[in-house]
Amino acid sequence: MFEDQLQAVQELLEIDPQFRELYEQHQDLKSKIAEMGPRSLGDFAVERMKKEKLLLKDKMAVILHRHTEARV
Repeated sequence: MFEDQLQAVQELLEIDPQFRELYEQHQDLKSKIAEMGPRSLGDFAVERMKKEKLLLKDKMAVILHRHTEARV
């Protein structure tokens, strides 16, 4: 996630509590989905978690974009 912007992500994790919370929620969902594995493909709960994870990523992307634009 955001591999090309690791430095900016690290900065935000240190200075922005909202970004940090979103990041932690995203990582938690990522772990839960991985634990469920392929046996749960098509499972409604897994699909919901995947959508929630994508929404968190979108919210982080907005914050990251604002942060990098402010540095320019």
